[in-house]
Amino acid sequence: MKKTVTYVEMTDRAQLVPGTPVPGMALVPVEGDLSPLPGLMARIGGPYQWRSARRSPQEWTEWFAERPGRTFWLLTMADETAGVVCYDHDPGEAGTGTDTEITTFGLLPEFTGKGLGGHALTLAVEQGWRLGPGVRRVWLHTSSADNPNALPNYHRRGFRTFKTEEATPGPA
Repeated sequence: MKKTVTYVEMTDRAQLVPGTPVPGMALVPVEGDLSPLPGLMARIGGPYQWRSARRSPQEWTEWFAERPGRTFWLLTMADETAGVVCYDHDPGEAGTGTDTEITTFGLLPEFTGKGLGGHALTLAVEQGWRLGPGVRRVWLHTSSADNPNALPNYHRRGFRTFKTEEATPGPA
């Protein structure tokens, strides 16, 4: 079964169109203890067949160790975990600016369909711009296998599509 992968980007902070604010929603960094990640990712990405949803705790540790600019954040709602955001921040060559990829963005099933995604994405994008000096682009990709509200939310927040491709899912 083929799927369409869509890559979207913002190349200026001013392109962000904030979602409706949600009182009590916050983005909280996770440092050191990655133990919540496998369970959260299984619940968020499992229904969409994300490969990351099947990573073991050891595989998560190895994945984060591959890049020093890789970070993991919790989306919280009144101090309850509502979702996750993972970033790859590439410092780039000296003087060329930097890129921030949102490698994972998702809400737990009990928080979807409640009008929270626009503000959650706003928080994620704002943090993406703040991950280092000289960020010149925040980007991510999604696929036709993801939540059907994902790509429209990205476009409403100001992302523009810069590439699409057809992909055949690999072995499980």
